[in-house]
Amino acid sequence: MTQSPAPLPPPPQRRHLREAASLTQDQVAERMGVTRETVHAWESGRTTPRGRRREAYAKLLASLTKADMVTNTQEAAPPPQVTVRLNQKPNPGRAVSAPTPTPATRTPAVPVSTPTPVSTHGPAAVSVPVPVPETEPETKSAPLTPAQAFDALYAFCAPALVRQAYLLSGRRELARESVERAFQLAWQRWPEVAVDRDPAGWVRATAYEYALSPWHRFRPRYRHPEPPPADASDRALLDVLLTLPAPYRRTLLLYDGIGLDLPETAAETEASTPAAANRLLNAREAVAARLPELASPAALHRRLAEVASAERLRAAEPATVRVGSERRARFWTRAAIAFTVAIIGATALTVRTAPTRYEPPVPPGETVRGIPPRSAPGTLSQAELDLRAKLRSGILHGPQRLIPLAE
Repeated sequence: MTQSPAPLPPPPQRRHLREAASLTQDQVAERMGVTRETVHAWESGRTTPRGRRREAYAKLLASLTKADMVTNTQEAAPPPQVTVRLNQKPNPGRAVSAPTPTPATRTPAVPVSTPTPVSTHGPAAVSVPVPVPETEPETKSAPLTPAQAFDALYAFCAPALVRQAYLLSGRRELARESVERAFQLAWQRWPEVAVDRDPAGWVRATAYEYALSPWHRFRPRYRHPEPPPADASDRALLDVLLTLPAPYRRTLLLYDGIGLDLPETAAETEASTPAAANRLLNAREAVAARLPELASPAALHRRLAEVASAERLRAAEPATVRVGSERRARFWTRAAIAFTVAIIGATALTVRTAPTRYEPPVPPGETVRGIPPRSAPGTLSQAELDLRAKLRSGILHGPQRLIPLAE
């Protein structure tokens, strides 16, 4: 029979148990043998551990649950009783105080004051409950401004994203540029990114898309390869990664490098779950064929982290990224306004200078053949001369010329 996986508490309770035990994500990651980003993904509910890691994580949370239950039991215990005997001479060298609470209760020491005696007839023992003040509510911190929230996200994601982009592209400068462009776009769309379910995943997907863009090969600054890593093993692994197709390389980095689950890897690479699984298996086979010592996923995960950490890749300051994003947004806004004004001006000029009616163009002259040329008039004959003289002599001036003559 198939053994059912170990049960895990809900993601919010996982973080609560860790914080109740005063443990950081780095400490939990060291115990589990994973990275801090993996623990963060487990606590946020984006991924779920599998196999032995799931069992070890369930045992750790179970131990933290027991410790938290003991702490709650101690906090819910009744207040300590202090027995004060009346009519007894006080010992100046001994002060009456309440028992010091254990560190698990996390309550401050409470001074005990001797109550006013009710009766002085004979020695008597009175149990006086020591009031333990309730813990003061934590002061709610002011909400972060958009710039502060962006800087916090940048400080958390940028260093790791630069190393991941270097594994994808094999270029240090392109890795820095990819992360910077991704965060610039995130700052431009901050209202959308701030309410996203996974802002870090949004920025990571944008940086990966920019780093894997095929148009970088046409840029002059990226036509020549960069110097490879100094270590021979690191250089061999990077060469194998760069020979893989871009979708295979991205799937391998997301699953074996970062530790995302297979459905989340498929969603981020915009592929189906079976397609993502096939890409992962083919990428692992290609790496194992050239580097047999990395056939194990755990060894591959460790080597990817070592290769990425070997390079000193530093991201820009968050303030610089925000200023660059604002400058880029202003530039493109002004360019769009100028282009729109140019189109409007050209349209207005066309309307102003266009003719209101159609005038067909005059066709060019053509030579007409078959018609005899026009001869010049010659001298008049005698009959024509007589006729002309008669017409000229018979012309009348004034109204009379309009009246026909009787024959």
